[in-house]
Amino acid sequence: KQTLLPLLKEEISSFIFPCKPAVQRPERQHMVMELLRCIPLLLFLLFVCGLDHFIFTILSVIQNHSFIEYSYQASHHLSVNVMGTSLMAQLLRGTIGALNTSFESEVETSNLVCLPRPTGMTRQQYLNTCLPLGLLALLCLAQVYPFRLRRAIAAFYFPKREKARVLFLYNKLLRQRKNFLHLQRERVARQARQPPELGTVVLRWCRRRWPWLRRFLRQKCTLCGTPETPQHQPCPNPDCFALYCKSCW
Repeated sequence: KQTLLPLLKEEISSFIFPCKPAVQRPERQHMVMELLRCIPLLLFLLFVCGLDHFIFTILSVIQNHSFIEYSYQASHHLSVNVMGTSLMAQLLRGTIGALNTSFESEVETSNLVCLPRPTGMTRQQYLNTCLPLGLLALLCLAQVYPFRLRRAIAAFYFPKREKARVLFLYNKLLRQRKNFLHLQRERVARQARQPPELGTVVLRWCRRRWPWLRRFLRQKCTLCGTPETPQHQPCPNPDCFALYCKSCW
């Protein structure tokens, strides 16, 4: 409707235009909230990866510095000598002589079987672990474009509901614009009643003294603050130095 178009700059920021490829302000707020929900998952993933690396480091230190090797050597020699040439001596040499033994043993062992054998995660494994979270963050950035189709789908299946929504939005914008103009008039009036600052007075004097400086010492719109262009309209009151852009005027 001509009573609403063109939209004001404050109104444009509250709407979503489906044909614009850039992410707009309402979508940006929703996107930031979705990204904030990914932060706990990111912190948990960083904690798990850090804990894994910490445990791997501890087990590696234990494996490298807790190795112990034992070496055991033993020898046993038993020799019984029976002297004499009698029958008893010969009998004893035949029986007790069989007890003569010689035994040597050498045992080497270590605690290698009891030591841990940790295996650290490779860079590819860390990347595969973080990849789902990266895809989730990417979906949070790209979901704004499929969400733009919701209104079109709802309007296709519920045309009467869509008509009621458009009428409600139209009346809402009329009320908001009426209140907006009233609030802006009050703000401009309060601003006009305040004494100008020293820098503002010097700027006005320079612009009046040397008109060619207006190209460099540009003013801003009193309402929206956009820099001065040839389309800006000054206030018709000669005692007022307010300047307005085309949409605000």
